Order: sequence, then C-alpha cells, then structure tokens
Amino acid sequence: MAMPTEHRTPLLVLLGWLIAVPPCLAETQQLVVEVSGIRSAEGNVRVSLYREPDSFRKEDRAFRLLSQPAAAGKATLVFADLPAGRYAVMAYHDANGDEKLNLRLGMFPTEGYALSNNPKVIGPPRFDDSAFDLPGTPAPLSLPLKY
Repeated sequence: MAMPTEHRTPLLVLLGWLIAVPPCLAETQQLVVEVSGIRSAEGNVRVSLYREPDSFRKEDRAFRLLSQPAAAGKATLVFADLPAGRYAVMAYHDANGDEKLNLRLGMFPTEGYALSNNPKVIGPPRFDDSAFDLPGTPAPLSLPLKY
C-alpha cells in the first residue's frame, strides 16, 4: 500500500533534517585531568592541551590551557566542551608562578612536569608519544609529576 502524498513530505523533511543536523550538533567531550605528586602549595598547577604536533609543549600555542593555585598532593582540572579528536597534554607545577616551565640548560625541567601517556623521554618529548583519542580516554587522565 502506497503512502499518501501528504504523509511523505513531512517524512522526507524529517529524514533530510536527521542527515543534515548531526554535524552541527556534534557532541562535545569532557576531559578530566588528575595531576598528582604536587610537592607544595606554592605557585600554580598548569595543564595545557594540544591538538597539533607543531604546537606541542609551546604553551602559548596550546589549544586550551587551565591553571589553578597549587595544593600539595593532587589537583583535578577539567577541560569542557572539547570536540572529538587526537590530543596530548602537558602539566607542570609552576612553583615560582612565572607561568612557564623553568628549564636548566634550556632543556631539563627544574619544576615538576608530566605528559599524557607518561612516555619515557630522551630529548624533547614528541606529540605522538603523548597523543590519545577523545573520546576513548579513561577518566580521569592521570598525570603523576616528575621532579
């Protein structure tokens, strides 16, 4: 039995809407980051989120940046409204509050730091070693600081 014409038009409009709308209403994700091993309440804990390999570890080029006053022990920071994608995270305890990861000889961190996936680092850390897909990341993302 054929469907009457007056019923087909709304059905076609609904079908067209269902096909066209999802990209516009793409779900955003939340990333909970748990930084542990903070030695003192001095300064801030800073967590930067990267989407591109060429910006990785360059805080001024981070996709997002969160900072909060440090507390000895653990800090939880939340990146909200993130589009699905591939990301990498770097966190550090900015103990002196100068808003940068201080380095000895230009390459060895003098403040506690951590990278997503906790890679073994020889030389500058690479985006690919720290990258993960969102959604798909366990919650929370655990980042133990290394001093």
